[in-house]
Amino acid sequence: MSTNPAAPETGPVPALPRPTSTDRLPGVSPAAGELARVAADRATDLLAPPAPVRLGDVVPAPERVLPDPSGDFTIPADAAIRIDAAGRDVAEQLAGWLRPATGFPLPVTDPTDGAEGRLTLTVSATGGDVGGGDVGGGDEAALGDEGYRLDVTGDGVRITAATPAGLFHGAQTLRQLLPAAIESAAPVAERWVLPGGTIVDRPRFAYRGAMLDVVRHFFGVDDVLRVVDHLARYKLNHLHLHLTDDQGWRIAVDSRPRLTEAGGGTAVGGAPGGWYTRDDYRRIVAYAARRHVTVVPEIDLPGHTNAALVAYPELAPGKTAPPPYTGTDVGFSYLDPHDERTYAFVADVVGEVAALTPGPWLHLGGDEAFKVPAGDYRAFVERAQALVAATGKTVVGWHQIAPAGHVDGRVVQWWGTNGDDPETADAVRRGARLVLSPGNHAYLDMKYAPDTPIGHDWAGLVDVRRAYEWDPGAHVHGVPAEAVLGVEAPLWTESVTTRAEIEFMMFPRLPAVAELGWSPRSTHDWAGFRQRLAGHGPRWSAAGIAFHAAPEIPWPAGRGEAPADAAGRARTAA
Repeated sequence: MSTNPAAPETGPVPALPRPTSTDRLPGVSPAAGELARVAADRATDLLAPPAPVRLGDVVPAPERVLPDPSGDFTIPADAAIRIDAAGRDVAEQLAGWLRPATGFPLPVTDPTDGAEGRLTLTVSATGGDVGGGDVGGGDEAALGDEGYRLDVTGDGVRITAATPAGLFHGAQTLRQLLPAAIESAAPVAERWVLPGGTIVDRPRFAYRGAMLDVVRHFFGVDDVLRVVDHLARYKLNHLHLHLTDDQGWRIAVDSRPRLTEAGGGTAVGGAPGGWYTRDDYRRIVAYAARRHVTVVPEIDLPGHTNAALVAYPELAPGKTAPPPYTGTDVGFSYLDPHDERTYAFVADVVGEVAALTPGPWLHLGGDEAFKVPAGDYRAFVERAQALVAATGKTVVGWHQIAPAGHVDGRVVQWWGTNGDDPETADAVRRGARLVLSPGNHAYLDMKYAPDTPIGHDWAGLVDVRRAYEWDPGAHVHGVPAEAVLGVEAPLWTESVTTRAEIEFMMFPRLPAVAELGWSPRSTHDWAGFRQRLAGHGPRWSAAGIAFHAAPEIPWPAGRGEAPADAAGRARTAA
């Protein structure tokens, strides 16, 4: 467990005043003034207590950690962030995270401008060997597309990566190594100390994500952007948006305007509906891309289509428009698999959504089409897959699509509760890759405990330990680890109505799934994870993030809260 830098009994430690090169006594030379500044820095460091956060307290757990207690670094008020051209955007984001709480200007500077920057961000030219002999007794493999190396010494901080994505993940680690008060939106009197040592880190799986259902209850653009920030904080790199279902159609399609005009205004229980314009969707995609998160849009077919049938009744088997639906039952609606107009509709929709989506994935849904005969269902999925492939995107679908014929690159998203699934294993043998979202481990809409006031329990109760204690690489029988593309934590929103409720259901389980996706299997340890996670409660509080104070986590003193009380706050906070 990380030591809390601002425990109630002691309070934060204020930074000692430091002379700078401009604070000189009359008659003292510039060189003497600079020596005085350096002497004050060293004296402060010698007298200061150790860094309040340990180097290994990061979530997700890094691949390799080599602490150096003698190398703690205190960020001074005159620090700058030095970068090369490839690192400028990440450096600007890092500065934006650190400026509010520190009150420091933290200019972002080029190495050639002569500034004395004390934080250095560098993207390496090749991303090759990272010099890991001092971190584990031998040469390290390449950092890869998302790996990074972070070095903290008494003289400064350096993050090295082969790509901006890796640099971004390293910056998120740096953020976690500072005291929890760094998440404050207002200046805090605090010593901004980073623990000394080296971290070399890279992800276990390429795909690490979460899903937000914006259909059962609609969430505006700003809510989605906040979710993107939550994902990026824990090195998750995909946001799956469930955009269409029985209760509403949430994305504008120019060739089919009635999808939103007639099908977008409803939600569960009569709540207000809504939809994203093309510009709204572009804004979400661009915001996510800057944070190295890829948006995965889902157009759920052939079932879960009542809203589409309200708008275009000719697509219904009976050619009659159904009434708008605001309930929560599933499996009753479907597109007519025998009508060629159905496939023209699918081509129009996936073509427009694909054109708006720079990422490689397009999710076809495919689940719970209970009323479609098996042969018709398989034929529909195979034609729909071909239409997605024609747009240049890679097909993703829930694991019910497994029996359909394979297309290159196909990804099957598995949401079962029993790892014995021969059809999914067969799809993998035919070339499919797997994203793991087991309902009884990764579904964020499951209740934590019987008294959790929102959520479901059809897959069981999912507390933090259950969310953490499973291995994606060995979960589905007959599927080798190398066929697993990654993990995803879905959040369905039948009972989730506000931004704070989203957060209450995500935290603290989202970081658990994130660690399974990022960290090496050898680092997975519940006892250690719960201690590291406990230190994040004060961070979430400082950032205004609602969360469930799960009783199995040893939160710092004073953090205990009954689940009903926390959910009540979630319902009233916005």
